[in-house]
Amino acid sequence: MKPDIPAIAVENLTARYGERTILEGVTCAVRPGEVFLIIGGSGCGKSTLLKYMIGLYTPAVGRVCVHGIDLSTLDEEALLGMRKGMGVLFQSGALIGSMTLFENVALPLSEHTRLPDETIARIVRMKLALVDLAGYENLYPAELSGGMKKRAGLARAMALDPKILFFDEPSSGLDPVSSAELEATITRINRGTGTTMVIVSHDLDLIFHIAHRMVLLDGETRGIIAEGDPHQLRETSRDRRVIRFLNRTIEE
Repeated sequence: MKPDIPAIAVENLTARYGERTILEGVTCAVRPGEVFLIIGGSGCGKSTLLKYMIGLYTPAVGRVCVHGIDLSTLDEEALLGMRKGMGVLFQSGALIGSMTLFENVALPLSEHTRLPDETIARIVRMKLALVDLAGYENLYPAELSGGMKKRAGLARAMALDPKILFFDEPSSGLDPVSSAELEATITRINRGTGTTMVIVSHDLDLIFHIAHRMVLLDGETRGIIAEGDPHQLRETSRDRRVIRFLNRTIEE
């Protein structure tokens, strides 16, 4: 992949559910290796935009390119191959309750590779160590705290060494300490591996602590009303909607 080609390019995207338009004319680009936040109020289309980036939906108008390839031009087999280069951490962690932590992380490797068992075991232990869960491989999801489940889900998302990681509200439901631990883990992995990260969130602490850049979606206009470094936007934006969101204020 050439460094001047965006990891993800969204071009004039219109997203619809039936007759309802969720996003209209959305254009943005995620640079290779950056932590890119998609933020905004409830119902503004954050998770919808994420799903289009992953290739779960085909745009009504516009296109989404990953590493320069238009996802809408790929057949099912090629799209599946593209998705193997992506990892997704869902809100709940989406761990399989009947499987140990080791078995959960090993599952993508068992399904999508022909690696021998000893190699898979070595990779699983390495991924668990990356998220500070070394030694917990024999526990079941029910035996883990909320923060541990999120980090376990992250280990599984990284199993196939994806070039892009997607996170849907990673700090949702976590206490402040667990949230801070997850933030530190995400930052450490990004700096250590250079993995591109796209994160949906409305958590201001997460936004200001880890984001390189962000886009702010607005439900009323169905589009992006701000893009850039969140710290700079908080200080320089003259858009009252942006100021309210990034400063957590309300109009009197």
